[in-house]
Amino acid sequence: MRQAAHTRREISFRWWRAAAIAGWLAVGIGVVGMTAEAAPSIGSAPGQETRPILVSTGALPPNEALVAVAERATASVVNIASSRKVAVGEPFGPFYGDPFWRRFFGEELGPRGPRREEREFGEGSGVIVSSDGYIMTNNHVVEGAEELTVILPDKRRFKAKIIGTDPRTDLALIKIDAMGLPPLPWGDSGKLRVGELVLAVGSPFGLTQTVTMGIVSAVGRANMGIVDYEDFIQTDAAINPGNSGGALVNLKGELIGIPSAIFSQTGGYMGIGFAIPSNMAKSVMASLQKHGKVIRGWIGVSIQELTPELAKEFGVKDAKGVLVADVLDDGPAAKAKLERGDIITAYDGKPVTNPTQLRMLVADTAPGTTVTLTVVRDERTREVKVTVGELPRETARASGEIEGDHALAGIVVEPAPRDRSGRRVGGVWVVDVDPGSPAALAGLRPGDLIREINRKPVKSVEDFERMAGRLRPQERVLLLVTRGNATIFLSISPQ
Repeated sequence: MRQAAHTRREISFRWWRAAAIAGWLAVGIGVVGMTAEAAPSIGSAPGQETRPILVSTGALPPNEALVAVAERATASVVNIASSRKVAVGEPFGPFYGDPFWRRFFGEELGPRGPRREEREFGEGSGVIVSSDGYIMTNNHVVEGAEELTVILPDKRRFKAKIIGTDPRTDLALIKIDAMGLPPLPWGDSGKLRVGELVLAVGSPFGLTQTVTMGIVSAVGRANMGIVDYEDFIQTDAAINPGNSGGALVNLKGELIGIPSAIFSQTGGYMGIGFAIPSNMAKSVMASLQKHGKVIRGWIGVSIQELTPELAKEFGVKDAKGVLVADVLDDGPAAKAKLERGDIITAYDGKPVTNPTQLRMLVADTAPGTTVTLTVVRDERTREVKVTVGELPRETARASGEIEGDHALAGIVVEPAPRDRSGRRVGGVWVVDVDPGSPAALAGLRPGDLIREINRKPVKSVEDFERMAGRLRPQERVLLLVTRGNATIFLSISPQ
């Protein structure tokens, strides 16, 4: 009797849970036969324009609506296999694998045999954006690849060529020789709202045609240290290794983001994933198609967050705008007489709220365009006209400009900032470190100031380039680095 009663309660609970899930799906997807125009809205007063909160996919039951969106998305998402040759050292010696040996002498001090070549393989995802074979993916999916193979949902295989890459946003455009492909339509990521249901489509761990569901957890995520230009969509849809470059779609079946990174302490899904918004990806794609690279605006300033404490120091009541920390010589801002200590509160009429937003506004401005900056200087507001220039290519990227493997590969540096007297500080400023590079594994971070390489002073970017260019492939490097108020040594070993 107890067992039977328990079973009835369990069945009743399961029925209630199924009904609750069905009701939740009905709210998230739409009611049978209800159009977006007829959907109710939240937060609109009588007479005001309403905003639909339900998404219509026609007169489909909730489950069928999800299936329809998934089918539409999976038809446009591909698997990308990459390969390249890498040189590896062969460990040998009777004590090399002994933990005692490694504890006292380290991995790198163990004896190694002759280097040999092996082929390294990688996998990722991509999304078809045109019927004639253009595919968007992540830069890190194709970076360094000597051969790319695209596998379509119908199992056809094509060799792909890289049209262009943009490491600053982690985006890449590739192409295959195929016609009549089903492109995924672009959605407007600028209209995304927190709480919207989304699907992530890709090939996690090599499992192709995988669909997961979640919500938009946040928009406009920046300062993550992942790439230079960050405006991420955060989602809890399951994203795992291999999802990179795939599709994040809304319930209209539109591409609203490209999964790029996850927050994880285990290497797998932990409920926090990041996607590049579709509006940014669409702009990057257009530039890569036209120029083979991304052309961005640039005004030549270093900026920082205007905190309440800094606002008080500079005599402004509200911490609105961004603070100009430095003005680069001969840059557009210097020619417009912008000064260190200026507070930029508006860019061509648009209020400026943080450094990331200003960087994005400038980057999206076509070089040659004259814009008006609203600036607070000495507690007075004035307007400064600046003619936007083209963002120079990275001042120094060892992994891109210097051939061969060495300990400083993957570091991007810029001239050091000025001190309070206006003189440049010795050293070079680290603005980017490639994840997985020897420097990153040794602990070098963006924001570090490199003052010495192998006990020799570094006074300029030219010094850095020259010293990095002279490094032998297996040479260890000792850096003297200033980080905040501390100065430390870092030892970097080539991989």
